[in-house]
Amino acid sequence: MGFEPPQRLVRALGETYGDAGAEEWLGRLPELAEATLDQASLDVERVVAPGGRSSLVVLVRQPDGSPAALKIAPGFTRPALERDALAHWNGWGAVRLLGEAKGGALLLERLHTEVSLRSLPEAKALLEAAGTVRRLWVEPPAGHGFESVAERTARQAAAMAAHRGDEVAGELTAAALATREELVADSPETLLLHGCFRQGKVLAGDRAPWLAVGPDPLVGERAYDLARLVRDRVEDLVASSAGASSARRRVNRLADSLEVDRERLRGWSLFRAVESGTRALAAGRRQDAELLLEFAGWL
Repeated sequence: MGFEPPQRLVRALGETYGDAGAEEWLGRLPELAEATLDQASLDVERVVAPGGRSSLVVLVRQPDGSPAALKIAPGFTRPALERDALAHWNGWGAVRLLGEAKGGALLLERLHTEVSLRSLPEAKALLEAAGTVRRLWVEPPAGHGFESVAERTARQAAAMAAHRGDEVAGELTAAALATREELVADSPETLLLHGCFRQGKVLAGDRAPWLAVGPDPLVGERAYDLARLVRDRVEDLVASSAGASSARRRVNRLADSLEVDRERLRGWSLFRAVESGTRALAAGRRQDAELLLEFAGWL
């Protein structure tokens, strides 16, 4: 069968990693997918669409007929780190790693890809999200190769600095960068984190009701990992007349329910929203940028 990459994958890889590298890998993807499936003796059911933003996910059957999902990602997205995190969690709160195929492709437990926490009412979704992410916060394995929150955000801060003079994002960028400096100067924890945890990264399963997928793992404090969840359904918050107060209540609720410092969660939520907003500006996604920056301004 053909392996046409979903458009969301094409756009996201180009924006995040550069068009040249993305196009080169996408051009090789059909051949790579066929070779990986042949090597692992997997039968294809279908490609998941719209799918993820960093990989092609194919629903497959293993030689014994059991269902699985094959995740094929370019090397520059560091799939080996995802493999290491999933192996360490061993199915506790996250999708189970079944094996590794040719080229670093990951063979994963089959989940219900069409059902994420975003299908639930907001209050229920946040409750289930909190219960799921709590399981992932464990001590990292000895000798791990995961970067720290300080290292990852240092790279992001360097890119954000170009927006200090922006009419739209300048003031918020300066505030976010100053907040980051304060937070990394006194980090209270070094736990294994999901890295991009949000409602859409938690899928329904058979072994457990909800399991996390698609980590971009790193080590650091829990407040950083919660910060992306804080702004879930940001379009609904911005459309609401009570959006600002709702956002602040969400910070407090999540912090209190997971015993995380409120101010550290507020600070990381500000930084991560501005980082995403300035990246959207640079990619020409002005509407997305305005939503994210408006949200950041409430914090």
